[in-house]
Amino acid sequence: MWTMEATKRGLLLVSIGTLCCSTSPVITRYLVDLPAGQIAFFRLFFSALFIFALAKLSKTRVGIYTKDIPKFLYYGLITALHFLLYIASLKYTTIAHALCLVYTSPVIVAMLTALWLKEPLLGHKYIGIFTVILGIVILTSFEPVLSRDMITGDILAFGSAICLSLYSIAGRRERSRYGLLQYVFWVYLLAALFLLPVVLRDFAWPLTFKHWAFLILLALIPNTLGHTLYNAGLRYIHAAYANLILTQEITLGTLFGYLFLKEPVGKSAAIGITVMLVGLYQVLLDKKPGERLSN
Repeated sequence: MWTMEATKRGLLLVSIGTLCCSTSPVITRYLVDLPAGQIAFFRLFFSALFIFALAKLSKTRVGIYTKDIPKFLYYGLITALHFLLYIASLKYTTIAHALCLVYTSPVIVAMLTALWLKEPLLGHKYIGIFTVILGIVILTSFEPVLSRDMITGDILAFGSAICLSLYSIAGRRERSRYGLLQYVFWVYLLAALFLLPVVLRDFAWPLTFKHWAFLILLALIPNTLGHTLYNAGLRYIHAAYANLILTQEITLGTLFGYLFLKEPVGKSAAIGITVMLVGLYQVLLDKKPGERLSN
């Protein structure tokens, strides 16, 4: 059983990862003139290169067992779909909508980890999860202008949520079988390869210096740092806890959208974010005497 020190380490890793991931919506908006598949491909491909370089510098083995190739192909596919659908959703709907719908995933994660990994949460923790989801509903339900494009973006974002749930469970499942850099290298690389046909079908060229700069930033900050630290945290804490912390990409992403892109934040957004924070507090910090966090 994980110690409390390990649990704190996991919470810290996921929190730092979430901060890095929160830069993704704003950086992606600066690439809005590129196809979603092209953005997702370069984000993942460059991330794989960064991880490979880190592995070589640290003399970490990156090979995987032949018998695990089908399993990693599945991991790569769900990762590719998560990023492709998420990036595509940002072209149709607001940052707040996209992030909130993507992060309906904690409920899915909680149910699937209990079913597949035999890691149920304590009963009262589910109240906190549903409080977070209530905050998401409040944030997204009172949109004054709901267009066809926004509905399309919302559907894409929810599809991304399903893939994120499966991606989170995969990272938790492989924690004892593969090292962190070894695992994320193959997930990022295979996800990029799955996106290659999409890129070749609709490739925007030529790319300017601005394009390359933001593509590298997108790969480096939210992916190589953000998602890798998230996967590192998954090795220490329950996948539902990690996923709930990651929901705060909504709060930070919406804040960054306001600061850098001047996207307005309405009263419903502020209320929804507050409700989500209350739910997070209940899941992560509200402990009964003598209770230990479930890992």
